[in-house]
Amino acid sequence: MKTCPSCGKEITGRIDKKFCSGYCKSSYHYVANRDSGKSLFKTIDVKLKSNRRILKEYNKGGKATVRKSVLLSEGFDSKYFTHYWKNNKGQVYLFCYEFGFLATKEHEIEKFVLVQWQPYMET
Repeated sequence: MKTCPSCGKEITGRIDKKFCSGYCKSSYHYVANRDSGKSLFKTIDVKLKSNRRILKEYNKGGKATVRKSVLLSEGFDSKYFTHYWKNNKGQVYLFCYEFGFLATKEHEIEKFVLVQWQPYMET
């Protein structure tokens, strides 16, 4: 008799059945993909956490301006963010969790204005 590779229970039903239930099938593949390290979710999660760490490191006081090249050299990737906030001037700040950034140019030098999420940004 065949056994379920996820839970070890005896499999009943069709002869070509590999798992005892849909739950076991899903659980087995989730664990296999999680451990492989190649999942899209894991890749995105790692990028978001890295971006958050970098933004936090360069924004100790709640607001800061940093050259774009400095953040990029640390591994920052502006394509990965969790949400955005638009201010009264129409500028869109992108956030990695509670730390945000706005791409700007000052004297032909590309910079990021870094901010921390504030309660007034909820509305």
